[in-house]
Amino acid sequence: MASLRQLLDSLSKEQRRNQELLASLAFALRSFTNLGRFLELVPLVATRLVDAEGALLVAFLPDGRLWREQLHGGPAELLRQVASLSDAQFQQASGDEAVASLLDALVRRQLADRPLVATSLTARSRIRGRLYVYGAKTGFSWSESHRRHVQLVADLAGVALEGDDLLQEARRHERLDRQLSTGAAIQAQLLPDQCPVIEGVELAASCRAAFQVGGDYYDFIPTRPQLLGRMREQSRWALVIGDVMGKGVPAGLLMTLLRGMLRAEVLSGHPPDRILHDLNQLAQEDLSQSHRFVTLFYSDFDPRTRLLRYANAAHNPPLIWRKLRHAVERLDAPGLLIGLQSEAEYGCEQIVLDPGDVLLCYTDGVTEASGLNGERFDEERLVKALEAACRSGVGAQGILDQLFARLDRFVGSDRQLDDDASMVVLKVREEVMLPSLPH
Repeated sequence: MASLRQLLDSLSKEQRRNQELLASLAFALRSFTNLGRFLELVPLVATRLVDAEGALLVAFLPDGRLWREQLHGGPAELLRQVASLSDAQFQQASGDEAVASLLDALVRRQLADRPLVATSLTARSRIRGRLYVYGAKTGFSWSESHRRHVQLVADLAGVALEGDDLLQEARRHERLDRQLSTGAAIQAQLLPDQCPVIEGVELAASCRAAFQVGGDYYDFIPTRPQLLGRMREQSRWALVIGDVMGKGVPAGLLMTLLRGMLRAEVLSGHPPDRILHDLNQLAQEDLSQSHRFVTLFYSDFDPRTRLLRYANAAHNPPLIWRKLRHAVERLDAPGLLIGLQSEAEYGCEQIVLDPGDVLLCYTDGVTEASGLNGERFDEERLVKALEAACRSGVGAQGILDQLFARLDRFVGSDRQLDDDASMVVLKVREEVMLPSLPH
């Protein structure tokens, strides 16, 4: 009876010890901030759990290569042999089972006279490493309980490796989000934060990006930036709207590049068709390497004569509300996409705006916006919305607000736009008509 009691006490102590070891490893798994420190515990805990002589932990990188910085345990010669395996050997042993067989053969050669058990560190059906536990040369045997304990330790190690992958991925996403936020802030600064004062007209503009960084662009550029005050307000201004094919960061970077080229070209004083011709040649190499193209509507407006000259590089033709006729017309001119052909030619047209006329420039994100039923907003709806806004008698900002409100109702207030949507409104102020005096 005394011997039986001693055996039970011994088993109870061993069970409590094993529970404490597993609990400590589980606690370390919940709270670890350093993967290497946690993995150092794995062979130690596995060894003590089964009263073995030692253990070796071999971890793999997420791409399947040997993670040499995460080899833990011993013996030292075996560690050196495993670390000397080349990436080419791992690539040749394609597949989890082949890699496990390669390692097992090496370990068994080094520990040929030791009782050995090997198991995989698995997470989400992927083998993330191998755990080897070996006993003394004599007096050691493996039980089913030993094997279960070793497997449990290996599973916890697999969870740790997978958790570290997810943590690193989350950190990469955080860094990318910060970079995108920075890029969005920089791009927002490149778009005019407010419309300039041009004599005789009202201006309003807005861009809604589908992503943090977008490919839409609009600008108001003085053709004689050296002028100040009223002389600047009365000078000719360039009004531009464009769209890089594509979305996100690449489109935003290209549009930023084009903005710098265009602003430099405006200073030449050339007419709109020449501006687009030169811009197309300047941007040809950069756009051809990116395999992207740009649509661009370029115009210049003279407040003294109300003459609008314009050229179009395959952009959506702007709409103009003619106050006297109460009708909407399209402004278009022949021309190819920027970056499509090096020697492209562009036509130049012109129109005199009358008091009360409204010019609307927009990108295809407006007309191609999809509604709840899958239909596109299309140009016809935009024309009707423009007519209604112009008939209401509000100013440029009021017209812009009504147009975006109509677009929001069509798309749905809780839905994201599929593409960047930008609109620029220019309204010619209506002249005050004084009554004629009798003779």
